[in-house]
Amino acid sequence: MPVKIRLQRHGKKGKPYYWIVAADARSKRDGKYLEKLGAYNPNTNPATVELDVDGAVKWLQNGAQPTDTAKNLLSYKGALLKNHLVGGVRKGALTEEQAEAKFTAWLEEKTNKVQAKADGLSEAEAKAKADALAAEKAVNEARIAAAAPVVEEEASNEEE
Repeated sequence: MPVKIRLQRHGKKGKPYYWIVAADARSKRDGKYLEKLGAYNPNTNPATVELDVDGAVKWLQNGAQPTDTAKNLLSYKGALLKNHLVGGVRKGALTEEQAEAKFTAWLEEKTNKVQAKADGLSEAEAKAKADALAAEKAVNEARIAAAAPVVEEEASNEEE
C-alpha cells in the first residue's frame, strides 16, 4: 500500500485550512487517512504550521512519500532534517545525543527567524498606522484652515 504524506483541505471557500495527513495514495484528497500529523493555516502571516515531527519521521522511515507542498512544510518544521539525522544515527555516523543537539540547535535558530519575521511585520503594521494617522491629521488641519476664512467673513458681514 503506497502511503503519501499530503494536505487535506478543510475550511470554507476562500479561507483554506489544511490537515497534514498520512494517507493511502489511492484515497480521495479529502477522504480516508491513516494518521493526522498536523495542521497548516496559510491565512495567517506568517503561516502557522503545527506538526507532530516524530510521527512524520516515523512515516518517512516506513517509506511514505511527501507531496511537494507537504515536503516544504516538513522541511520548514524540521521533520526532514530529523529523518536525516536518524538515518545518520542508524548508520553509526552520529550518536543519539549529537543528533538531538543538532536538531535542537536548528530548531532554536528557526524559531528565532520566524519570531523576527513576525516582529518585523508587526512593526511595519504599526508604522503604517502611524503614517495614516499623521496624514489624516494633516488633512483635517487643512480643512479647518480652509473653513476659518469663511467664518471670519461671515462675522465681519454681520458687524456691518
